[in-house]
Amino acid sequence: MAFKPQGDGEEAMSEINVTPLVDVMLVLVIILLVTAPLLTQSVKVSLPKTARTQADTEQQPLQLGIDAQGVITLNKIPVADLAALTAMLQKEQAAHPDTIVHIYADQNVLYAKVAQVMAAVKHAGISQLAFVTVEE
Repeated sequence: MAFKPQGDGEEAMSEINVTPLVDVMLVLVIILLVTAPLLTQSVKVSLPKTARTQADTEQQPLQLGIDAQGVITLNKIPVADLAALTAMLQKEQAAHPDTIVHIYADQNVLYAKVAQVMAAVKHAGISQLAFVTVEE
């Protein structure tokens, strides 16, 4: 707080001097602008080299599709009905106990059809189920 001389009979000046505050904030902004690019740079490392390996294609999730007309496909192969779907899924579950199913359902398909397909997946003994969507 700044004071005026008391000799002329006026009271003390009660205004806050914001100049030091602005100076400190400008210094902090400059420090931030200088150090921010340094934080985003990656560390240069020399990675070890190994032999090329093949991707594990057996563990790919099953693609279960339901189009707008209600036609069901398993890995892009049409399925006759829910009983056939359950049998195919049970065979996959027996071969690979950690089977994952991704459901690609058209946005115009009836909810009842999706619920029936989900029930067929559950009856086949598969517990890992995910819905695939697109970002808006």
